[in-house]
Amino acid sequence: MLSNQIKQIIRDVPDFPKPGIIFKDITPILKDAVLCKEITAALAEQLKDVKIDVVAGIESRGFLFGLALAQQLNVPFVPIRKAGKLPYKTIQQSYDLEYGSATLEVHEDAFEAGQQVLIHDDLLATGGTVVAASNLVQKLGAAVAAYSFLINLDFLNGKDRLTPYADKVFALATY
Repeated sequence: MLSNQIKQIIRDVPDFPKPGIIFKDITPILKDAVLCKEITAALAEQLKDVKIDVVAGIESRGFLFGLALAQQLNVPFVPIRKAGKLPYKTIQQSYDLEYGSATLEVHEDAFEAGQQVLIHDDLLATGGTVVAASNLVQKLGAAVAAYSFLINLDFLNGKDRLTPYADKVFALATY
């Protein structure tokens, strides 16, 4: 089963980025081209009944499968990045993390009004980053159609913070 494969290959990194955090490192997955194709196909399969006009990937690990997923779904890809990384005019959303605060940006012309946006990232923890991305989507007049993740840390209840934006939250592996 794909969920078990993902869990077996994920590397736990203790005390990163600060003491007490166990970081789920997906980079070992990237060494396996066949598994990467299987993951992309499984993500797309989960979304087969969802209308998606655009995939938005959250920096930086959300770019890895987000772009591949957009290609699989035959829709555009939009990067949502940390502040100061995009070259054109942007809008911003600040938010709190488990270990600090941050700001996300997206180009002001990233989405058209009414577009249905899939937000993709590698991992759902408390949901702070994804809520900030959701607010960016809405600020530009688009709507969040669904969320997709490789991993959901269910015990942190991040999914509860996302349902006001969209009730479709998909993950391939849950802890």
